[in-house]
Amino acid sequence: MPTIEVMPEALASQVAAGEVIERPASVIKELVENAIDAGARKIEIEIQRGGIAMLRVRDDGCGMSQQDTARSLERHATSKLRTSDDLNGITTLGFRGEALPSIASVSRFTMRSREADSAEGTEIRVDGGKMGELRASGCSVGTSIEVRDLFYNVPARKKFLKAESTESAHIEHQIRLHALCTPGIGWLLRKDGRVVLDLPATSDRRVRIEAMSGGESGKALIEVPRHEYRGIVIEGAILPAAFARRGRKHQFVFLNGRPVEDHTISRAIREAFKGGLQEGLQPAAWLWILMDPALVDVNVHPAKREVRFAEPAQVRITILDAIEEALRPKEVVAPGISGQQRPLLELAENEESRKVVTEDEVEPVKSSPP
Repeated sequence: MPTIEVMPEALASQVAAGEVIERPASVIKELVENAIDAGARKIEIEIQRGGIAMLRVRDDGCGMSQQDTARSLERHATSKLRTSDDLNGITTLGFRGEALPSIASVSRFTMRSREADSAEGTEIRVDGGKMGELRASGCSVGTSIEVRDLFYNVPARKKFLKAESTESAHIEHQIRLHALCTPGIGWLLRKDGRVVLDLPATSDRRVRIEAMSGGESGKALIEVPRHEYRGIVIEGAILPAAFARRGRKHQFVFLNGRPVEDHTISRAIREAFKGGLQEGLQPAAWLWILMDPALVDVNVHPAKREVRFAEPAQVRITILDAIEEALRPKEVVAPGISGQQRPLLELAENEESRKVVTEDEVEPVKSSPP
């Protein structure tokens, strides 16, 4: 019988990468979340051949010292958690300390970073988990990470990647999610040398929604004004029932600044339309939800898209109230939205719709498909 041995650090990181890094879009997600946490006001992304050959994320955030640049590549190294109590109130997008070492273990990885008060930055290269020496760099303030030849040393993972066009589409979707979530950040995406997304920063979420949803949809937006119930705050926008489509790809929900997918939320969005949707269709929605971080668990899966609510029924009721109020017939000229707001649905209060859904009635949350 084989004896039990501790895995080498490089191998352990490659194993961990199996959960954290599924495809190039997973790398983009982790890197842009780090950039957002670093206080970036502009994030530039460049990809080649679907991100398989090369992807680069550059930000103008706070940057890192030489010591932190090296330490960030150690497993479970993070600036965001200090004690187990911190898990009860996570407010940052990243916190597990797994992403960077996992990415560096399955690629040819280069990171450059510089703090605002430093005369020079730091550069470090990692080749398949083998770390090179730190060196001085004349980089700008912020952090730039370049990933080449993803999965070059894990052929079993690389063979499961899809066509370059498919991988590019997943990357664009990931970037659009975070761009919608953070209108105050400017975003630029270059694909194979061509600019495919250029979004200037804005203080108005509706401007960002209109820029990314198209002309006809943008004109039909119905504002969901700020609504608060038992400490849960919701605001955003929806489209009339006529714009409903199959699937939930046009539903965007951001919880405490994090893109999430949750059955309780998506079901509440549909219920709010009170039967005004055809069978199998889902309404388009852009919702920003704020709540006490202690009442939601985001540490469910390394991808951090799944969440668990301490009180899912309260979340459901808040969403129902907010969207039903937005859909009630009235004439309102909402700032940033052209035309008069004339929802298509006549809504009647129905006590049955206020039935509290118990945890047993809510389907378990599943990871989004790769």
